[in-house]
Amino acid sequence: METFSNVFQPPYEPMAGLWRERFFHNDHPIVLELGCGRGEYTVGLAQKYPEKNFIGVDIKGARMWAGAKQAEQAGMTNVAFLRTQIEFITNFFAANEVDEIWITFCDPQMKKATKRLTSTWFMQRYQQLLKPNGMIHLKTDSPFLYTYTMEMLRLNPYPLLANTDDLYGENADSNALFDDARALKTHYEKQWLDRGLSIKYVAWQFVPMDKWEEPTIEIEHDSYRSYGRNYQSQPCNA
Repeated sequence: METFSNVFQPPYEPMAGLWRERFFHNDHPIVLELGCGRGEYTVGLAQKYPEKNFIGVDIKGARMWAGAKQAEQAGMTNVAFLRTQIEFITNFFAANEVDEIWITFCDPQMKKATKRLTSTWFMQRYQQLLKPNGMIHLKTDSPFLYTYTMEMLRLNPYPLLANTDDLYGENADSNALFDDARALKTHYEKQWLDRGLSIKYVAWQFVPMDKWEEPTIEIEHDSYRSYGRNYQSQPCNA
C-alpha cells in the first residue's frame, strides 16, 4: 500500500479542503464511496465518469489494495483511496468539499444504530462535509438496513430521489439514477443475485438540518448471512 501514490493512510498528510488542489488538480466534483471494500465501485464509477473525482474509504488496506493497484496501473488520475475508520471522516474533508456519497453493501450493523452508515449519527457527520443539495446513494442486499434507512428518511425531511426494493426486478423503473446503480455489479453482489436475493437502492438529496429524529421501530433482522460480508464490508467499529 505504501508504494501507491493514490493511497492516503497513516501517517496522514493534511488534506481537508485540499483534495482538488493537491491530488486531483482540477475543480471536478468529489464523490466518496464509504466502506469501499476492494474498490470495485470506486474504480468502476471513475471509469464511467472521468469528469468526477472518486475517493474510496475503508479501514483495511488488504481490501482496497486491488482497487488501488488497478487504478494506478491504468493511469487513472480521478481515483484515490483513504484508509481510515468512517467515524473519523470529518477529519479528512472540509465543509462543502464533497458532492456525493455512495454507501455500497456495508455491514447493516443490526445491533447498534450509531454504527449504521445511514443513521442520523452519521448524517450529522456527513453534513459537515457534503455540499447542500448533495446526494447520498445506498445500495444494499440487507432488508434490515433498507427498512431502517427508509424509516430514517420518513422521519427526517431529506428529499427522496429514487427508491426500489428490487433494483434488478422485472418491473424495475428506468431513470438515470437507477441506471447508474445497475451499471456496476461487485463480485459479491453477483453472488447475492445468484442466490435469489434482491438488491435495494435508495438515493436522497442532502439538505442541511438542525436536528434529527432517530428511528426507534423494531425491525426484523436479516435471516441470512451474505457471502464474504466480513471481508467486503466496512465494519464501522471505532
